[in-house]
Amino acid sequence: MSSKIIVPIAVAVSVIVTAGIMYSIGFEQEPQVTQIPEPEIIYVEKSVSEIFEGTNELRKISSQEELKEILDASALFGGHFYDDRMFRSGGFMAVEEAAFDSAMPTAAPQAEVLALEKRESGTEYSTTNVQVENVDEPDYLKNDGKYVYIVSRNTLSIIDAYPAESAKLILKIALDIEHQYIHNMFLNGDRLVIFYNGQSDEEIIPQYDFIPRPSYNPVTHALIVDISDKENPTILKDYSIDGHFRDARMIGEYAYFVTNNHINHQHPRLPVIMEDSVRVMTPEAFYFDNVEEFSNFNTLTAINIFGDEINSETFLMGYTGTFYVSQDNFYLTYQQNLPFGFYENSSRDRFFDVIVPLLPDNIQDEIKSIRNDSSLSASSQWIKISELMQKSYNEMDKDDKEELFEKIREALNEYDARIQEDTRKTIIHKISIDEDKIEYVAKGSVPGRLLNQFSMDKDGDRFRVATTTEYYIQHQGTVRANAVYVLDEQLNIVGELDKIAPDESIFSARFIEDRLYLVTFEQIDPFFVVDLSTDTPKILGELKIPGFSNYLHPYDEEHIIGIGRDTKQVDNGRVQQLGIKIALFNVADVSNPKVADDIIIGDRSTSSEAQHNHKAFFFDKNRGVLSIPISGDAESLKEISSAKMIAPEYNRWNGFYVFDLDSKDGFNLKGTVTHSDDDSRYYGMGNARTFYIDDVLYTASEEYLKMNFFNNLEEINTIKLENTGKFIEYLDEEVMR
Repeated sequence: MSSKIIVPIAVAVSVIVTAGIMYSIGFEQEPQVTQIPEPEIIYVEKSVSEIFEGTNELRKISSQEELKEILDASALFGGHFYDDRMFRSGGFMAVEEAAFDSAMPTAAPQAEVLALEKRESGTEYSTTNVQVENVDEPDYLKNDGKYVYIVSRNTLSIIDAYPAESAKLILKIALDIEHQYIHNMFLNGDRLVIFYNGQSDEEIIPQYDFIPRPSYNPVTHALIVDISDKENPTILKDYSIDGHFRDARMIGEYAYFVTNNHINHQHPRLPVIMEDSVRVMTPEAFYFDNVEEFSNFNTLTAINIFGDEINSETFLMGYTGTFYVSQDNFYLTYQQNLPFGFYENSSRDRFFDVIVPLLPDNIQDEIKSIRNDSSLSASSQWIKISELMQKSYNEMDKDDKEELFEKIREALNEYDARIQEDTRKTIIHKISIDEDKIEYVAKGSVPGRLLNQFSMDKDGDRFRVATTTEYYIQHQGTVRANAVYVLDEQLNIVGELDKIAPDESIFSARFIEDRLYLVTFEQIDPFFVVDLSTDTPKILGELKIPGFSNYLHPYDEEHIIGIGRDTKQVDNGRVQQLGIKIALFNVADVSNPKVADDIIIGDRSTSSEAQHNHKAFFFDKNRGVLSIPISGDAESLKEISSAKMIAPEYNRWNGFYVFDLDSKDGFNLKGTVTHSDDDSRYYGMGNARTFYIDDVLYTASEEYLKMNFFNNLEEINTIKLENTGKFIEYLDEEVMR
């Protein structure tokens, strides 16, 4: 190995909680900010290992031995990465079941929100709501215009759903996967790809022991299932890849999915891919010449679901969080949160670089003389310096002293903010995909954290990102602001707009061609229209209304739909959440956006999965129909409910609100579809989905699949999905193969 530059770096060996901020927003309270006190930091001088130069270059791991050396070297940096899922507190942040929530195409807003398909017979039907056109996203429910496929817990159900009058459950089978739940699936022709987590069973000898012990490591299974015979599906392939399932996309005949495997530093090993318990490949492994601590293997795998092609690459990096996938690139991100002081040797430098230059000249000279006295220890030097400063302050006029202190505070705020912004970044990795070809392209970073996948977008050769930066500094308190960044093909920042809505956080974002629609929130809901037609983003217009939107959905070129909550301010500036709020924003005049119409559903007891999972949000522009799942106290829903809604008094109601939606007339309740009206579903209705086949509206929950006429919501048929009391058929080994 060639000689390396050894860079001295101070690494804190004590436990550091830097600028720790914990906050939450309840139903009747304002955001509460609690500063976690910082312990005393003791710095020990160390040097960067010769393995790292800080070039950020991608390097290949050639062997298991080299992997161990790399991990040992990166551990010296003492970097700390937090899991960005910790931001799910308070009920306001978008839940990242939520790192994986996706939405509709970023093509022209006139395009259908839901993917529209047509069977050979001419039947029209809607499919999963996705973020990027022609890039499918996995879900627990899929349909092909005739059959509906549902995975739940460890079961696969197939329903002959059309015509609705004769719809019936034709198969429900349980997969033998031992206490593991199926995550979701893809549907492509007569193939299903089903993902679930399992575990490998190996033996290792623990440190300083002599007896091998079982070691159970997480693996992700990808089952390719032939469903050409609906009553007798067969498993064609069973791939297993080390790590937890994180997310997936399907483009053409290829399924791409990411697994995340936490590194066992005592017994590190490269991930492997198995097919039916036989090793088929070890992915090429890479690391980055970064001054940071690696915590995970993140593996991107591509499989041809109609053939035998498979390829995979794995990367040492932080915990992978949010993804964005275009038709030709996979963007993996994670939140980097290095300890305060990582880039600075100690608070000593902060004192000498920021505070001392602002002191009177004579004091500066005396401090310099003390520092140059090699006969004094560091502690003795500080005693002399502090006594000198105290004496100087006592001799100052009170006003002069306060003026000096204010200058120092301002300088420290600027210095601390710069350090905090530099250490709290979102790391972005760009990987090109083309069928089974996987090639790493570039690494970039932007200040702040992402909300979810809608915080990112690719348009032409530009990648756009919206982030929230939040940190605490000593003399100012909590600093929170938002920004938009424009990156080139190599993920270099070429344009930015920062300091958007200070003291607020991004609650929803939607990129559409050369615009960004952005909602931030603290006590009111600022709705921003941002121009992205050049590399210099600028705000075109802003609207402030009560409440906030968790999800934004295009209606047409001049209108955006938002779903979130209504709010009001109560005593002492506190914010109280109210019912579910759906708004139609008119952005025809970008300088003066308006609310064309809005509607409030229920009270603070009301919730909707569509707030945090776009797949639960259904909108069909051609038919002008919007459907969202609602769960709430029946009493609170009476004011808006139609005669079609039947719910007992003082009870929990779960179902779907269906609206006619027109840009001129706004929201008009068409009716409701009840899925349960008792306390058995008090905590809400998960896995709520809406789709259509021809003139039938289908609504699904964990318990039911209901079919209603589109025009009047008259019920046609109902199929009970759970707790039927019937036997579940298990496939035997012969049929499975």
